[in-house]
Amino acid sequence: MSDEAAGAGAEAETTSGGLSDLIGIWAPRGNEVTVVGATAVVIALFPWLFADAPVLSGLVQGYRDLATLMLIWGIFAIGFDLLLGYTGLLSFGHAAFWGGAAYAAGVFSANVSGDPILMVVAGTGFAILLAWLLGFLSLRRGGIYFSILTLAFAQMIFYLSSSPLAFITGGENGFTGVEIAELFGIIALESELPSVLGTVVGDWLYAFVGIFTVLAVAAAYRILNSPYGMVFRAIRENEQRAEFVGLNVWRYKLMSFILSGAFAGVAGSLFTIHGSYVPLQSLYWTESGEIVIMAVLGGTGSLFGPMLGAGLYLYVENIVSGFGTVGEFWHLILGILFVLVIWLFPRGIWGLLRDARDAVMETVGGGR
Repeated sequence: MSDEAAGAGAEAETTSGGLSDLIGIWAPRGNEVTVVGATAVVIALFPWLFADAPVLSGLVQGYRDLATLMLIWGIFAIGFDLLLGYTGLLSFGHAAFWGGAAYAAGVFSANVSGDPILMVVAGTGFAILLAWLLGFLSLRRGGIYFSILTLAFAQMIFYLSSSPLAFITGGENGFTGVEIAELFGIIALESELPSVLGTVVGDWLYAFVGIFTVLAVAAAYRILNSPYGMVFRAIRENEQRAEFVGLNVWRYKLMSFILSGAFAGVAGSLFTIHGSYVPLQSLYWTESGEIVIMAVLGGTGSLFGPMLGAGLYLYVENIVSGFGTVGEFWHLILGILFVLVIWLFPRGIWGLLRDARDAVMETVGGGR
């Protein structure tokens, strides 16, 4: 850990819990407007490029509903990488927050209100509380023991939902009573946006999810460029040295766990709104495994790498799987792709793209 990171971490420790801590996290940063603005533009154009653009859409064979799903999983992946890529904690139980928020949002819609915004608030709130509880228990141990504990707790929640709590969750049939109301009482999410926006962006559901995606990127950017983000990196690099400079490492790891759970909660709630249904599978351990693969495939420790990994995973699962005789081997194709990325590009696909960009810039610069 660098002296600069240690100094920033010590400062964060000194001011934690007060107004300075909040300012440190939410104060605007240098190129934040550029990052968030570019993200918004890409998200706005993505469904048209993916599903309707001449030539390009024919090559990728995408469709708009999958574009929406990619954004939802992208939010999940951003939050997971906050824990794995920046704090160095590998959780095998993040399905608990994804699926738990999905169920909370669904039950809330059926019994309280189907307003989409309130559903996201309810699901995210549940995920934050659950993350605090599971983090408090799991972070008492480190390394592989932490990973196994998160997996065990998540599986406990899965089995509780499948049988003892089936009167609430619907058991193996999942929760089918989701009621989605109109946004602000006047906008049906399945309806198309007016004029050119409808052609480019598509329906209100994609716009709704897209706004949350942009907010997720903005929130992650500010967190990672705050004293908190520097402390997370310091813990990842050398936890003992972080403790030696006076940081309460356990508290920062718990905060990272809770923040990661909050992102998963937003994504899980949007997943319920997107499908109007909550499958029991959303709590199963394979969901946790998928988000690990997505993050590593795209590139951990980067803001956009996990989103890229999520999109690639879903593309192989939903598009490549339909390619004639090759499609039935999509699991094998994904596995080979994952192994090749780990062997050849340890920093993931996003790291490869950044290296290629740097090489081009160096070549151009050297030729002047």
